[in-house]
Amino acid sequence: MLANTYNIEGKEMTKTQLPKEIFGKEVNVDLIRQIVFGMLSNKRQNIAHTKDRSEVRGGGKKPWQQKGTGRARHGSNRSPLWRHGGITFGPRNDKNYKRIMPVKMKKAALFSVLSGKLKDNEISIVDKFDLKENKTSYAAKALKAIMETAVQKGTTLITFSAEEKKLRTAFRNIAKCRVILAKDLNAAEAIRYKNIIFTKEAVYELEKTFVK
Repeated sequence: MLANTYNIEGKEMTKTQLPKEIFGKEVNVDLIRQIVFGMLSNKRQNIAHTKDRSEVRGGGKKPWQQKGTGRARHGSNRSPLWRHGGITFGPRNDKNYKRIMPVKMKKAALFSVLSGKLKDNEISIVDKFDLKENKTSYAAKALKAIMETAVQKGTTLITFSAEEKKLRTAFRNIAKCRVILAKDLNAAEAIRYKNIIFTKEAVYELEKTFVK
C-alpha cells in the first residue's frame, strides 16, 4: 500500500508505505452508512418539544354542559381540537436518539472509508509541514501548493499527530479545510471531506491508535 508523498512546496518526494490493515480493506457501504448515521444521531441535541394535553394550561372545568346547547360535546379545553390545546404526536425532548455502536464496527467503518478514498486517489501524504512561522498565511500558501499537484478540488481534511498539535492553529481558519488529530479520526469526519491529507507522523499515530 503506497501513497505519494509531497513536501510543502507541492513537489512529489517519495512513496509512503501505508498499513494494509487500515488502507487495504474492502469498501462496505452499508456499514459506513450505519456508523455515520449512528454517530450523527448521538450528536443530535434533542431540543424541540411540544406540550401534550396533560401539560397545557387550563382544562379544569367542562366548557359547557353535555346536552342541550346544540354544540359538540367537549370535556376539556386542553383537547388537541381546541386552540391552545395539547399537541398530538409533536416532537418531544424526552425521545432517545442514542445508538450503541461497538468499537470494532466503528474501526471497520473508518478503515472502509480510508480504503475507498485511497483507491479514488483522495488521500495524500505530506512529509512535514515545516512552516517558517505558525501562521495562517504560511499554512495557506503551503496548502495551495499541495492542492495544485496532489489534491483534487473540494473540501480537505488535514490530519496531524499529537506532536504536531500546535500546527492546527495555522490551518483552522482556512476555508473548506478542517484539522483533526489522527487519534480522533472517525468515519463521519473522513467521509464528510473530499480529500484527506496525512502527515507522515499522523499515519504512524493512526496505526498505533487503531491497529496496535
